[in-house]
Amino acid sequence: MRFPPAFLDEIRARLPVSEVVGRRVKLKKQGREFAGLSPFNAEKTPSFFVNDQKGFYHCFSSGKHGDVFDFLMETEGLPFAEAVERLAAMAGLAVPQATPEAAAKEQRRRTLVEVMALAAQHYEDTLQSRLGARARGYLADRELGPAAQKRFGLGYAAAERFHLKEALGKQGVPVEAMVEAGLLIAGDDIPVPYDRFRDRVMFPITDLRGRVVAFGGRALEKDVPAKYLNSPETPLFHKGSLLYNGFAARGAAQAGGRVIAVEGYVDVIAMVEAGFAATVAPLGTALTEEQLQLLWRMSEEPLLLFDGDKAGRRAAHRAMDLALPHLKAGRSLAFAALPEGQDPDDLIRRSGREAMEQVLAQARPLADELWLREREAAALDTPERRAALEARLQDLVGVIADETVRKHYRQELMGRFSALVNPQGTGQRRDRRDGAREGWQPGLRSGRGGRGAPSAPPLVPRSGEIARSALVRGPMAALPRNEALLLFCLINHPFLLDELGEEASALPFANPEGDRLRQVLIAAHLEGLDAEAVAERLGRADLEALTRRVRALANPRHDWPAYPDTAPNDVRLWWHQRTALHHKAHALSKELKEAERSLGEDPSEANFAWLRDVRERLSAIEGTEALVEGFGASSGRASARSV
Repeated sequence: MRFPPAFLDEIRARLPVSEVVGRRVKLKKQGREFAGLSPFNAEKTPSFFVNDQKGFYHCFSSGKHGDVFDFLMETEGLPFAEAVERLAAMAGLAVPQATPEAAAKEQRRRTLVEVMALAAQHYEDTLQSRLGARARGYLADRELGPAAQKRFGLGYAAAERFHLKEALGKQGVPVEAMVEAGLLIAGDDIPVPYDRFRDRVMFPITDLRGRVVAFGGRALEKDVPAKYLNSPETPLFHKGSLLYNGFAARGAAQAGGRVIAVEGYVDVIAMVEAGFAATVAPLGTALTEEQLQLLWRMSEEPLLLFDGDKAGRRAAHRAMDLALPHLKAGRSLAFAALPEGQDPDDLIRRSGREAMEQVLAQARPLADELWLREREAAALDTPERRAALEARLQDLVGVIADETVRKHYRQELMGRFSALVNPQGTGQRRDRRDGAREGWQPGLRSGRGGRGAPSAPPLVPRSGEIARSALVRGPMAALPRNEALLLFCLINHPFLLDELGEEASALPFANPEGDRLRQVLIAAHLEGLDAEAVAERLGRADLEALTRRVRALANPRHDWPAYPDTAPNDVRLWWHQRTALHHKAHALSKELKEAERSLGEDPSEANFAWLRDVRERLSAIEGTEALVEGFGASSGRASARSV
């Protein structure tokens, strides 16, 4: 039985590889991938990896590689047709019947794809012709020059009523196909079908295979019913299940780009042109559940960037409510807001990429955004209103399907609620018990009960806490040891860049010079330079001193897998373990900065306890050495166990 390609793509889109594989193999998250023991060979050390963003698994011990269909066929011995049927049931899809009607429908889809490709070329040609002068002027005003026009396939639909219809008709495209593709408007009350898009700048919309399936048109005249007009629903196009620039953004995300969702076509183009290549947008509607799943296929924590006005906040709130039931361990959203009155295109054109980077740097996780929304909307001046907020928070947490995530959200939000309605509680007791030991100094402040009456004492951190703050010491003052070890390993084992180049390029680095060294190493490897040429390149980039520091931070006794004489299998395992620890440490470092910022803004007992807790967890991570049975045997170190 032959299955339509679109149906197989739909299964892949709905079923992450980790979900299918995870039913048979116990997987653990390691950076951007999942790792587990091979289902094909008996082993004690994980050599089986799954990458949801790329949509495949790879087994180093057996060399087997494939997608969800391959996995079922390999592990359960199923023929392809049965594997498809099994996965379709898991995805909640009905298997299309092999009927003459189904075959005709698939043939019609292929024909419509060809029609849309012809239409896209026609619009591009028209934009560059005499008729497109005004449209080119509009794009020039938005700083979208010829390079951007070509990159995004921008076009122009002429104002004439039958311009596209006649052009495609000369190429043998029947009117019925143009109507079915959404290019013409037809109906019982319309005697002659005519062009749907007229006098509009055209933005082609592609599916996840990069094929044009629809268009968005921006009117050049002001007094028109719709400023933006999208293609209607067609056999090729369902606007709630695609993202503008989704095909290109998926590739950029796999190369390490941060996935960002904005609101409009021009905003996407401005972001991509400014260097944020993994930027997408919904297609003229609020974010849908299917679009959210597409974002999560590209990134575990995509960032939603909304306008700073009331409409933007409403859009952010809708997205939060949409996401809550689907949160899982490691899968969430981040939110950032633009200055009021500006969209991404405005901000970048007026203030440059740096201004956008500052906006993105202030992004908040979903839990923070959710708390702010509920706190701002709630009145707390009566017990009943406080109870109402508590009930609202409990209801929100209750919609989270994942039990573990639900538990942590309940702890997080209820903890914030308790601190909000009872800020004195535990703080005063701790002050009497061990405040001096923790470095807290009691004081007085006026409260509602009277002038100068003892109230919740302001808590001030001792000077040592301030000295260790990122505000004083600088966030990137030194090269973290783990970053140095990863760089040291790449210097000595460039084969990792062949196998894990995308992962290496996407690692978060706190030190900018370390990041620059990494980029030089990757570029030199892509050019095929030998060790001597790489050393020369590092010298020209003024990175020799940093390279010496990197080598000096490695310890031959503990960090031997990063040294040159280590067997590749040991190097790979060490790399996966070390990058997993690195990601954990990076996440905690971000939380540490937030805790320090909160302590500076509000020197409360709760914030100090948070800061101390993050520091303890970070110290534990930094001191972690993974133990793996038999590690080092490939390098003649059978007794070695520390990674």
